[in-house]
Amino acid sequence: MKLTFFRLSILVAALTATTFSGQTLSPVAEPDRPLPDISELMHEVEKHQRASEHIQKDYIYHEVVQQQRSDGKKAVTHEYDVFWLNGVEVQKLTRKDGKDLTAEEQRKEGERIDKEVAKAKERKTKAKTKGVETDSHGNEEITVSRFLELGNFTNPRRVKQNGRETIAIDYAGNPKAKTRNRMEDVIRDLSGTLWIDEQDRTITHLEGQFANSFKVGAGIVMSIKKGTSFSMDQIKINDEVWLPSRIEGHGSARVMLFVSFNGSILVTNSDYRKFKATSTILPGMSTVKDSSSGETNPSMNPGTTVPQH
Repeated sequence: MKLTFFRLSILVAALTATTFSGQTLSPVAEPDRPLPDISELMHEVEKHQRASEHIQKDYIYHEVVQQQRSDGKKAVTHEYDVFWLNGVEVQKLTRKDGKDLTAEEQRKEGERIDKEVAKAKERKTKAKTKGVETDSHGNEEITVSRFLELGNFTNPRRVKQNGRETIAIDYAGNPKAKTRNRMEDVIRDLSGTLWIDEQDRTITHLEGQFANSFKVGAGIVMSIKKGTSFSMDQIKINDEVWLPSRIEGHGSARVMLFVSFNGSILVTNSDYRKFKATSTILPGMSTVKDSSSGETNPSMNPGTTVPQH
């Protein structure tokens, strides 16, 4: 497992320490079957996650983000297409409160993504020269090895989750651990539980909470209030890759442009499609080929170019 800055922003966008509706969690009694070593298991999860990202880059899916403010103001709903562009995972805004973007909004969204991808590639290039491992957005990764230094994974047990065998493990940060930056301060004060699919060595369910309030970059980069909690669920698609399916939560958090809310948030993903980019056929318009059906779908909005494979 690895928790990158970008992935942490997705987790913070959730929040609730309760189990998702529709989940079926029950203990599995197998006294004669030994549990794997926690450290070895977590390193296997990290290894599988790296391999999985190569497959994830061939997928696009639809994401709906519903936010309800704590002050009772009207709920806000944004819809996105999530896909990989030139090695960077991006969220392309497509609708706001049920309305399609105007031509001008589409143009601005395309420009935003182009800038985001360019900055990510620049950060990755700089980090590579320093020998630093980064995520798709060029931010430094927090690896399993570092997690083990900042806290403890304990109490492994087998749990049946939606018909599959998983290993549930608790995590608690060590308040006395020495950190190297504010992001590690966040990890040190994080606690919760994660469920790992025993066969695929992949995190399928995650829930936790933050013990303290945090600000990174004077609150510009990240701001999290004490008591913020989160949950995340993943689903196996086409029997080959696990992708996020639901994030839910309550609290107050802001992570750059990725997450900003004070109240509750619900993120649901659907319409997972495997695609191969072909070529640009019109200015600002790319075709996306669904490899499962062989059909070409010019579904991407103007302003963004889909990477060729």
